Amino acid sequence: MNEPQSPGMTEPLPTSEPDEAPAPAKVDWAGEIRALALMLVAVLCFHSFVAKPFYIPSISMMPGLLVGDRLVVSKYPYGFNWSSVSFHLLPRGTWRLFGRTPEYGDIVIVVPRNRKEDLIKRVVARPGDRIAVVNGQIVLNGKPVPQETQPPLELPVDANQPCEEETFPGLKGRAPSGRDVCELPVYRETLPNGASYLIIDHLDQSLDHMPEITIPDGYVFLMGDNRDHSADSREPLWGNGLGGPVPLYDIGGRAEFTTFSLNGSASWNPLSWWGSLRDGRAFTSLRAEKAALPAGR
Repeated sequence: MNEPQSPGMTEPLPTSEPDEAPAPAKVDWAGEIRALALMLVAVLCFHSFVAKPFYIPSISMMPGLLVGDRLVVSKYPYGFNWSSVSFHLLPRGTWRLFGRTPEYGDIVIVVPRNRKEDLIKRVVARPGDRIAVVNGQIVLNGKPVPQETQPPLELPVDANQPCEEETFPGLKGRAPSGRDVCELPVYRETLPNGASYLIIDHLDQSLDHMPEITIPDGYVFLMGDNRDHSADSREPLWGNGLGGPVPLYDIGGRAEFTTFSLNGSASWNPLSWWGSLRDGRAFTSLRAEKAALPAGR
């Protein structure tokens, strides 16, 4: 006979064996590597065929571009060639796909024939043009390119634009606000299509004089806006210049706009980064203004 249970007592619950811990999921390393490779390929394709960032390291394109400017270069306006591919991964070649010729006044990225660093310059002559430089003024197809004197441009002096005496002799001054500035003599240059922009020319030096040459088919002539401090198509290759007209297959894109600009005061401390931003230079278009052309031109 079963013994009667005492009041309040319940039958013990059946016990079960403890569940085994689930095995850790295995990492699909092949899938991870494949995904990473696809992402890198996508970035490289965008960088090579759509747009890439660019940093201004020199004063050759002042006053429009300053040391410390960051900008965006579009890759497709002139088609594609060996120099379009980022990091210059392809060997040099003369081929072009969907090739087009830059317009007067375009700011372009070019790779010199004797090295693999990108330079940034402005197109001032196109295929078939005759170009000379006389006393610092471009003579295009026998006609002087207009240069209108503008009021001196006062650029604030900073770590990226120190306005050294050996580079800009006698041009460092002080604004009414008390801030040191570089008082630059500027001219507004206007090319045959109406492209208009500011240039600096404050010295009489060898680059201000060049006999007339004819631009071959498939080439353009490039100059920096800071005419006394730009190694461009006027300068031979051994002088770090471009050695004359440059072939279109060495041009890798067109400068479109600045994203931001740094004055050189930033340090490793993130708190200093915001204060190093220059005012008024973010998202500024780099396309030349278009001036009204005289009737019949």
